[in-house]
This record gives sequence, structure tokens and C-alpha cells, in this order.
Amino acid sequence: MALHVLLVVATALATQAPGSAAPDFTLQTLAGDSVTLSGLKGRPVFLNFWASWCVPCRAEMRDIIDAQGAHTQQHLVVLAINLTDQERMADVRRFVTELQMPFPVLLDRKGKVRKSYRLRGVPTSVFVDTLGIVRLVNQGPITPEMIRRGLTEILPAP
Repeated sequence: MALHVLLVVATALATQAPGSAAPDFTLQTLAGDSVTLSGLKGRPVFLNFWASWCVPCRAEMRDIIDAQGAHTQQHLVVLAINLTDQERMADVRRFVTELQMPFPVLLDRKGKVRKSYRLRGVPTSVFVDTLGIVRLVNQGPITPEMIRRGLTEILPAP
């Protein structure tokens, strides 16, 4: 019994689990618009949690940009969620400009989304299918191979 309770508690404290519904959120974008995750049902969504001070976040962003560009025909939505509660807006803007990020940059100003996804750190990527179900979570830097694996889980079959 004690082991079962321990496993339940450990699972509850882990990052958002594959097979579970992606926690809904509405965040303002760097451009001033709002994005609501549930409004994207029917489209595959690649969430990437990042911060400008995170060296691996910078290193992986080019691969994420490339993935988004390669899958526009399949209506892939990439949302870059910045941990705005942990940094300055000037640094966020500089990062986005330097890397020419072509997708919406969402501002988690109060850390609510980070907390609802139970992030342990950044970068973290979450792949959400067209039904709003988490299919893959990658904690830490993501490789092109892991991006391909996550996209295989959420994109429509050719």
C-alpha cells in the first residue's frame, strides 16, 4: 500500500504525463494577441518552454524553427512559451529578434502555465495531438531525432 501511494505521489509531481489532457491556458503573445490552447483543438501543437538565459534553449531553437517550416502543410502549430516571470522583457525581445522566431511567443508572466505543466526546468518540449492529449514530453534540450519522434506522435499520417 505504501509503495502504491509513493508511486501516485511521484506521478503527480512529475512533468505532464503522456496520455493526459494538456492543461488549457490563455496567454498573451509578444505581439499583444492572445492564444488559448483549447482553441487549437484539431491542430497538432508543439509547445516549447524556454528562457533567454537558458543556453540549451538557444541551441535547440533553430531545429524547432526548421521543424515548424517543414510541417506547415500539416498545420503544425509551434508555441514558444517564455518563462517571463523569471526574466526581463528586453532579454526576451532580444532573443526572439536574434533567432528570428517565426511562431507565436507566449508570455507566462505569472508562471501559471509553467506550474500547470509541472515543469522541472527549461528547455522542455510538449507535443499535443489534435484532440488536446499530451503525446510526448521532452525535458531538457531536444534533438532533431526527438523532434521527429514527437511530431510522428501528433501529425496526421501521410
